[in-house]
Amino acid sequence: MTELTRPEIDFPSGPAPDALDIEDLVVGDGAEATPGATVEVHYLGVGWESGEEFDSSWSRGESITFPLRGLIKGWQMGIPGMRVGGRRQLVVPPHLAYGPAGSGHPLAGQTLIFVIDLLDVR
Repeated sequence: MTELTRPEIDFPSGPAPDALDIEDLVVGDGAEATPGATVEVHYLGVGWESGEEFDSSWSRGESITFPLRGLIKGWQMGIPGMRVGGRRQLVVPPHLAYGPAGSGHPLAGQTLIFVIDLLDVR
C-alpha cells in the first residue's frame, strides 16, 4: 500500500449538496468495508461554508478505529464499498451529519467535507 499523506481539501464553490456526495480520490485494492464492519481510518474534516478544519486524525498523529454503526449516517452510507488503501471524499449534508441547526451539536446545521483513508477493515 502506498503511504498516504495528509490530504488537502479544495474549497468548494456553489451551493452545498442536499444529498451525500461520494468521490473516490484513490481506489484501494485491499479488503472491502461492509456496513457492519469496524474500520481503521485517517480522516480530515472541514466545514463546507467556512473551509475550517474541525477535526482530523492527522492532527492527532494517529489513526482511529471504530464500528461504522456508531458513526454519523453519512459515514455509515459513504464508507461501505471502499477498499483498504483507498481515499474517499464525502460531502455530508446536515441531515446525514449532526442534524439541523440548533439541535445541540456544535456542527449541527453544517454541510461537512471529509477525506477518509481506509487503513484496515475488521
